Amino acid sequence: MTDTPPECTHWIGAERRYCRALERLRPYLPGLRCPAHTPAALQGRPEPVPGPGWPATAWTTPSPQSASALFDQRAIASGKRRAAAHTYRTARDAVRATPTRTDTQ
Repeated sequence: MTDTPPECTHWIGAERRYCRALERLRPYLPGLRCPAHTPAALQGRPEPVPGPGWPATAWTTPSPQSASALFDQRAIASGKRRAAAHTYRTARDAVRATPTRTDTQ
């Protein structure tokens, strides 16, 4: 089994061949590219400056699903959303137990 090193996968149409450069490769959506064949270089633009990356909390933000659960319970409890009888009773009891804005003032 031969282990081929990674190479630039840009197709040079005028020469009817792949670039196949082996040094300073970077991954892009079209594949590995050398500095001469990056998407920015092909468009005649300078390479973008690397930024700080994603913030540390980018994937830990709370989901709006938890807020929508209350609305689902209220829709089930009011009969506007179909549910099994035991689910209806559970949701109705949960909505009754949830304080409203007027209760907390």
